[in-house]
This record gives sequence, structure tokens and C-alpha cells, in this order.
Amino acid sequence: MKGKDLKPHIGIYGRRNNGKSALINYLTEQNTAIVSDHPGTTTDPVKKSVEIFGIGPAIIVDTAGIDDTGELGRLRVEKSLKTVPAVDMAILVITQNTFDRPEEEIIDRLNDYNVPFIVVHNKSDLAPLDTETKNMIESKYSVPVLDFSTFDASQKEQLIDYIVKTMPESVYANNSLFGGIVKPKDTVLLVTPIDSEAPAGRMILPQVMAWRDVLDNDCICVSVKESELEDVLKKGLKPSLVVTDSQVFAQVSRIVPDDIMLTSFSILFAHYRGNFNACLQGTPYINCLSDTDKVLILESCTHQVSCEDIGRYKIPGWIKTHTGKYPEFVVVSGLSDIPGAIEDYAIVIQCGGCMVTQKQLNGRLKPFIDKGIPVTNYGMVIAWMSGIFERVTEPFMKK
Repeated sequence: MKGKDLKPHIGIYGRRNNGKSALINYLTEQNTAIVSDHPGTTTDPVKKSVEIFGIGPAIIVDTAGIDDTGELGRLRVEKSLKTVPAVDMAILVITQNTFDRPEEEIIDRLNDYNVPFIVVHNKSDLAPLDTETKNMIESKYSVPVLDFSTFDASQKEQLIDYIVKTMPESVYANNSLFGGIVKPKDTVLLVTPIDSEAPAGRMILPQVMAWRDVLDNDCICVSVKESELEDVLKKGLKPSLVVTDSQVFAQVSRIVPDDIMLTSFSILFAHYRGNFNACLQGTPYINCLSDTDKVLILESCTHQVSCEDIGRYKIPGWIKTHTGKYPEFVVVSGLSDIPGAIEDYAIVIQCGGCMVTQKQLNGRLKPFIDKGIPVTNYGMVIAWMSGIFERVTEPFMKK
């Protein structure tokens, strides 16, 4: 994922042998997915980066049959259901006018995560969609039902039109990290520490995205390491906003005058993509942690780990120092499964989430929020423990 290239994710769901893989090949006009008459050919969810005419770059999530049986089948269905929080829209594939509990269960899951969907009645060349099935689905769920055959090339335009109309507008919205916070000609100062976690010879993605967004807002972008920050300010530069890496909050906040807005890349992304208000409310719970609690730390990417890793070492160490407590820390990277029950965790600390979509980030946190478990963000936690929480969240309160 590069910068603002956040491709829409389309989940394909349906029973075994309903032609899900054939539908993917139809959309992409290539043999993207393995097609077989043998039920259960697709055993695990598979992501495929494709170009769909009329939609553009997209990620199609091909899933196992929602009617799979046996112990292995049950596990495959669970994996398919777990993809729902990460997709922007879904296509439910049915055949032979069959619509029963498996379809209702996947729709319940889609509705729970506010995922819009359409229903495609596939293999219409073998068994056309009847009026009773069409009316039942459309009246009960208020979604379009398309009678369809992958052997009919003339239906592609209509199918893509359904997909485009169903895709949430937020997927295509050109949101801005700094929109409403700064105005044209303002100077934005980015403080970017270079330590062992920084990639050799380049900047990390949040810094690059912030840099570009500053320019998109017709502002002046200045970037320095924290060791040169004081020198730059002494030369007379007075930025409208300073954005820093959260791990040097304490040092930077002492240097930056109180009349200059200050925040971090992590908080910037929490406001841009995450559930900002939930994080605001959840952060103070850090002070309530006990020795018997479990703290879940969510890293949205995978990377090599060093002793300077902020999520795995620095934040746990700072929390222990701040609270005087020694809770258990569980770190999960990427979109891997959460160990145990979500009720096992006292608080969830999410990274900035620059490597995932807004839908994926919010879907990741939703089960915890629904259960009343506090959630927060790397930057907010560090700001809270540094005593500058109100200062670094204040820029977003004006919006």
C-alpha cells in the first residue's frame, strides 16, 4: 500500500460451487482464481490485487464456501467470516434460487459491520432467478439481486454498475490528514527521529504521507530531526503546526512554544482513519491498569523487531514506569487473529494504522468498542503519560 493508494476491498461470499471464483475471473477478464466443478476448491480466504474496468485498482477477497461441513469446514467458514470487517463491500453469490440460513448468517455479519452488499444469482443459464426469491431478498434486505451468468459477457456492465453504486463513497473520498487544521501558506514542521527502526535511506510511510498532504494543502513543509528542532526554531521559524514522532513527545513538547499547535503522526492518523472519539475516551484507562490485566497492542504491519521497537518494548516499558503496575502485554501484528477472548483484555492500544484501510482499522477495533473495552492509540497513550494529552489532541477539537 503506497501513500493514498487505498484500494477498495471487495469480499466474495457464497456456498461451495456457486461460482465465486468464476465470477472473479469474469470481473478481471483473466484466470485470477482457480475454477473447478469440485465443491470446496477455495479453502482459505485469498486476496487478489486486480484492475476492474470501471472501478480501477481493487482488492478482491476470495473466500471459502459458507456452507462447508465437518471440523475443517467449520474452521474455513470462520476464516471467511473473519474477512468481513476488512472489506468495503461484498457480493453474495447464490444459485438455483437457494437462500437459507448460511446466506442469512453472512448477511447478519455484513450488517453488523455496516458492509454494503449486492446479491448475484449465478448460473442463470442453468436455473433462472424466480420472482419469489428475488422479491423476498429485495424486500427483506433492500439490496439489488442480479440474475447472472458468467457465460454472458453482456451483463458485465450492469454488474460493475451495481458494484460502483454499492461501494461506500468514503472509499473514493480524497480525505486530507491536515484538512481543516491548517490553511494555505501555513508552515508545517515535521519532526522525524532517525533510529534503528527507521528504514535505511528512506522515510517511513506516515512521514511520507504527511509530507505529501502538507503540500496538497498548499502549505510549506519543513522536516527536521528532533536534535535540530531547537536550532530551527531559534532561527525564527514559527510553524502553524508541529507534527512529531510520538516517542519524542516529551522532548519536543518542551522545545515547542505553547502558542504553536503540536500533535503526532500517530494521532494524526487516528483522526484520519480511526475511531478518534473512542480513543479519546479510552486513553485515561491507562491509569486504572493492574498487575493482573492484559494489554493488547495492535500493530497493523509486520516488520523486523529491535530493542527500540515502540510497540513491543518502549510503550510497555513506559506504561510500567507510569503506572507502577506490570500487566501482561500481548502484541498482534498485521490482521492476525486475536489470541483468546476479547473480554480477556483490559485495554487495546492500536498503532497509527498507516498500512491498512479505514475499514480494516475500524473493523479491528469495533468488537472491543462494542464490548465496552477501552481502545486507544500509540500517540495518545504516550501523550497521556507525558502529561500533554490535551495539548496534542486540541488541534482536532477545532474541526
